[in-house]
Amino acid sequence: MSRRHAAEKRDTLPDPKFGDIVLTKFMNSLMLDGKKSVAEQIVYGAFDEIEGKMKTDPLAVFHEALDNVKPSIEVRSRRVGGATYQVPVDVRTDRKQALAIRWIISAARKRNENTMKSRLSGELMDAAQNRGSAVKKREDTHKMAEANRAFSHYRW
Repeated sequence: MSRRHAAEKRDTLPDPKFGDIVLTKFMNSLMLDGKKSVAEQIVYGAFDEIEGKMKTDPLAVFHEALDNVKPSIEVRSRRVGGATYQVPVDVRTDRKQALAIRWIISAARKRNENTMKSRLSGELMDAAQNRGSAVKKREDTHKMAEANRAFSHYRW
């Protein structure tokens, strides 16, 4: 990795149906082997299922789910005098979003519905109502940070 300057952030184009940049990032994370059209079909199909079951705007449910999964603090390993401490630190805004997207997708993949559309719609609906594996992951992260609050003076 070059030490001269950080790589420029590429700006993401909004998705074609809803015009939302965060949704595009979600699709890009969901995508496997560069198959973006398949990722779009999965996300839009899941949104149709959410609209059918909850009778509300699926984009609002998506953003609600993302907000409920975003962590505010996390632990990072810090080596001090031969010992490694788990130091709680605040999470940057872009990392909050990236972690929430990653956790929702991994939780959806672990569910046992038949299709990825139904898994994703189920996980998004659960996360919007503060349930599900992705929300549990956030709670576990917060508990870990709370338990290691004694080491917060090692923050750098």
